[in-house]
Amino acid sequence: MIPREADIRTRIEAVRQKIAAACERVGRNPNEVILVAVTKTVPIETIKLAYVAGIRNFGENRVQEAATKISPAFLREFGSDTPAPQWHLIGHLQTNKVKKALELFQIIQSVDSLRLAEALQRHVAAMQQRMEVFIEVNTSGEPSKFGVSPNQALQLAAQLAALPNLQLTGLMTIGALTDNQNIIRGCFRQLRDLRAEIAAANLPGVNLQHLSMGMTDDFEVAIEEGSTMVRVGRAIFGARG
Repeated sequence: MIPREADIRTRIEAVRQKIAAACERVGRNPNEVILVAVTKTVPIETIKLAYVAGIRNFGENRVQEAATKISPAFLREFGSDTPAPQWHLIGHLQTNKVKKALELFQIIQSVDSLRLAEALQRHVAAMQQRMEVFIEVNTSGEPSKFGVSPNQALQLAAQLAALPNLQLTGLMTIGALTDNQNIIRGCFRQLRDLRAEIAAANLPGVNLQHLSMGMTDDFEVAIEEGSTMVRVGRAIFGARG
């Protein structure tokens, strides 16, 4: 069932109010925080309602599912002057899906190995383009999560800096799966500290402007710890069917 436009708009506004409140608590400007609407399992008709309500950044977890939604036809009904949405790959990327991912996404948030980075470099170079990427870091240490370990993040950042067609602009993490706010906060604080550590290394071409951390259940804590990009699905689109 497709929700009403008014319902989507109301939910987005509620999320934006929570973003603003979290920023106010720590003296930040809400304009520093980008809201990425996570559209896993969400039909294109509902995604368009979110676009009409002002969302311009969308996140998908899987290349195959994203391919059914991302196309030039997305904007036809909105007019040629309408800003194009920016699509983020936020799920694990297999090397055999790199070429297709580069056709669909503007940002790859889930780079977690040199092998994947080198595959991206080969394909982006062949396209004579540059690609914006984030390093995914497993700050919780949970074996079910992807991401490089925190003590390997600086090394991977240095390796990425040597790949001329990849532009490293951020770090991404998923908070620990727990109700303990201190543990969750610690995950986000660790990512913020890693950004400072990598910045201090002065790697050529690396500009870590983004900390992508925080989802529906913990994005307010993430913002308090410095997040510049929150990935919210359920609070906008409702529970997945």
